[in-house]
Amino acid sequence: MSLKGKVALVTGSTSGIGLGIALALAQAGADIMLNGLPDAAAADAAIQKVTAYGVRAGFSAADLSTSAGARDLVRATHDELGGCDILVNNAGIQHVAPIAEFPDDKWDLILSLMLTAPFQLVKAAAPAMQAKKWGRIINISSAHGKVASARKSAYVAAKHGLVGFNKVTALEYAGTGVTSNCICPGWVLTPLVQQQIDALAAHDNLDANAAKSKLVLEKQPSGDFATPDQIGQLALFLCSDAASQITGTEISIDGGWTAQ
Repeated sequence: MSLKGKVALVTGSTSGIGLGIALALAQAGADIMLNGLPDAAAADAAIQKVTAYGVRAGFSAADLSTSAGARDLVRATHDELGGCDILVNNAGIQHVAPIAEFPDDKWDLILSLMLTAPFQLVKAAAPAMQAKKWGRIINISSAHGKVASARKSAYVAAKHGLVGFNKVTALEYAGTGVTSNCICPGWVLTPLVQQQIDALAAHDNLDANAAKSKLVLEKQPSGDFATPDQIGQLALFLCSDAASQITGTEISIDGGWTAQ
């Protein structure tokens, strides 16, 4: 399929899942607005990877924990690349603590970045998609958008909330050519997860494969990770004509985690 002439805004896209999605869309011909922390080296590396596919790429370090930052990001995408046909809400963070000890500021930050920001981004981007009679909104939720784990109250609340918001978006834009769907990954092999594997190996005196298996099998029956590229290919499918009647759904890519 070709996305030539389309512009995709992917939040949290200088590494991991977001970069995997950005590269899959770029390979299909979409111009890409990258977004992430104000890290010039990471931004430059991501831009080089995207533009290797012969497409245009921009970068914004807009602070998505604020409503103004989210609106500014959509505006920058229109100004720099000429539109926003595909919106991928991927940016996220994690903090782990029991509810009784969970810091208020961490709760507020996680909810603002992972639930309020998608609301503001959709609010800013979807009307122009509707005017064009084509648009794709892809929300990266999680297995934790369907089930819970202890000590992750803010993350689980945000991801469950994103699933609900996705359904409302799909209903409000049904029949307009704009679709909205959630992708719900389980364990994904990203640099952050690799750090967890390395730490577990060191703590439990395990080799790398044993540490990987121990980490994954606690939740994911397949015993293996999904990859950013696999999630990118799923996002690409959701942009295709074949997926034009898929909207308001949550598609799991979790090795059987939520089938249990």
